[in-house]
Amino acid sequence: MDFTQTAHRLTVRHLRVVAVIHAEGNLMRAATVLNMTQSAVTKALQDAEMQMDVILFERTNRGVVPTPIGRKLAAHARLILAQIDKAEQEVADLRDGTVGQVAIGTLLAGSAGLLPQAIRDLQREQPDLVIRVEEGTNDMLMPALRSGELDLVLGRLPEFRDREGLKQEYLTDDAAWIVVRCGHPLAGRKDLSLADLLDFEWILPGQSTTLRRQIDKAFRDEGLEPPGHSVETVSFLTSRWLLRQTDYLAVWPVQLAELEIMDGSIAALDIPLPTVRRPIGITTRAADVMSPAAARLVESLRRAAQSLNGKALA
Repeated sequence: MDFTQTAHRLTVRHLRVVAVIHAEGNLMRAATVLNMTQSAVTKALQDAEMQMDVILFERTNRGVVPTPIGRKLAAHARLILAQIDKAEQEVADLRDGTVGQVAIGTLLAGSAGLLPQAIRDLQREQPDLVIRVEEGTNDMLMPALRSGELDLVLGRLPEFRDREGLKQEYLTDDAAWIVVRCGHPLAGRKDLSLADLLDFEWILPGQSTTLRRQIDKAFRDEGLEPPGHSVETVSFLTSRWLLRQTDYLAVWPVQLAELEIMDGSIAALDIPLPTVRRPIGITTRAADVMSPAAARLVESLRRAAQSLNGKALA
């Protein structure tokens, strides 16, 4: 029997059961989440497996483990369910006369000036639009984008090994500065080298991030080992507090650093980091038709990027 033909027999209920069982890894917990009895969940799973003539989950003493087919179906189920939820929301918005909602993921590089300006300008035009912002790393945000939880991701365009199903749009470029508190022993010093910074502790993004790899490369290009004593975080508030209260060093996107420098509490060190200049842009799902709300936010981001690019050239 053809696999695609059997897949068409699955209902939304089947998809929801498969997605939740995959997320929970346990039929009892899945039943609680779905507000169903465990026997009803088991029956729905068995029915889905019978309709597709495949095993989706292997039963173990600790719970259930997805087969390769089960893992793939769960990923598709999450995306389909997210699209159904969005369709229902858009219909409700049209019925009620509201504008809609959009979910955007952002990395630190996008959240400093670009996204706030785009949101401000868009909500002047569409004050009823609901915008949900999730901040994190690519490792966190891209799975949420693929599953349909996010409409788009803004930030440094990642160097994907797997771009299948995703589309990227360049908006602008961003560099980064090494920043410290005002009054730091290195603040205001001229002719600094990266070697002068190795005796200090650092606040750095995680090892898997593009920015971290670029920072490490800057040191290795100078024949130095990257900083070893560090706090790893993408939390701006944590980084900001530690910088203000200690002698830590951090690497911030220029747009973010400029805002804090204007406040008078943070200083940028006089040392360039040419390896960390990277493109900023939008990542979306390639096959999707973007919702009207998401399309309006993308257009506002394009205008904000043009404005920032114009200031950089002035």
